[in-house]
Amino acid sequence: MGAPVLHATLLLLSAFLALTQTKNQSFAGSHFMQYLVTTTSSQPGLQDSHVCIVGHVDYMPFMRFDSDGAAQRIQTRGPWMKQMGPEYLEMERKNAEGYSHRARENLRFAIQVYNQSDKAHYSHAFDGQHYISLNSDLTTWSVGDSTAQITKRRWEADGVAEALSHFLKVSCVEHLQKHLETGKETLQRSDPPKAHVTLHPRPEGDVTLRCWALGFYPADITLTWQLNGEDLTQDMELVETRPAGDGTFQKWASVVVPNGEEQKYTCLVEHEGLPEPLTLRWKPATWPVVGITVGVVLLGFVIIGALIAIVTMRKKRADPVDPVDLMDPV
Repeated sequence: MGAPVLHATLLLLSAFLALTQTKNQSFAGSHFMQYLVTTTSSQPGLQDSHVCIVGHVDYMPFMRFDSDGAAQRIQTRGPWMKQMGPEYLEMERKNAEGYSHRARENLRFAIQVYNQSDKAHYSHAFDGQHYISLNSDLTTWSVGDSTAQITKRRWEADGVAEALSHFLKVSCVEHLQKHLETGKETLQRSDPPKAHVTLHPRPEGDVTLRCWALGFYPADITLTWQLNGEDLTQDMELVETRPAGDGTFQKWASVVVPNGEEQKYTCLVEHEGLPEPLTLRWKPATWPVVGITVGVVLLGFVIIGALIAIVTMRKKRADPVDPVDLMDPV
């Protein structure tokens, strides 16, 4: 059996940078930048720990840093990154290299305080529970349990909040705006959603109407089910907006309605890529009249042909053979 793998997913920068959204006249809507830091090690002592950092703008990956290998470099991901210039890439590399050392210390500390030697998951959520986060005032911390108080006291003594506050208010905003300006063809485009409604019968006898929005960008979108013009926000099931994997997003909202009353319900879709909001209803599947007519005619020909063939075969079997014919000379 191989050595156990220690694993820590550090969402600290991800959470912090997600707080930094920019609303600028030059940039439509709100935008954010985040970094996901993952630390792994196969040894309790963390001598061979590996750090991977991935940066995103509005869920679009733009860089990846890998601590493995002698040449620790930034791998560019976004199509606009070639235009960011070597100075920016070198700055990203130095920042990532410096934070990778802190990530290893964070993993080591998490293993110690939670008394785990074979695995660890350290982030704002530790094993699925809230751990620690910086409040919106950018000066105080919120913790999820008594163990996180240890981290809180350490970070307060080290002035971590002050350093992060400056980064969020100044550096992060400047970097985000640089990405938005350089990559405006990708990051500031507006792709309208492709929307439709599906119906799903339920064992209880009623039905679920689901309103789908696919292939849209940016991620901000509103789906609202309505009955006679009244919002059904409290009765809806709404999933979080999800990346589709191709640079666009998808989302759906559903509502349970009585069978036979589907046409009373409408889905309102609002997105900046639409010239005006969409109002959708469920459309029952219908066959075109011409298609139905042609299908019926063809089916009729097939049935008639089959009947003629059956009658002919039965007649041949029923006709007696004349013995005189068998004795006639050829």
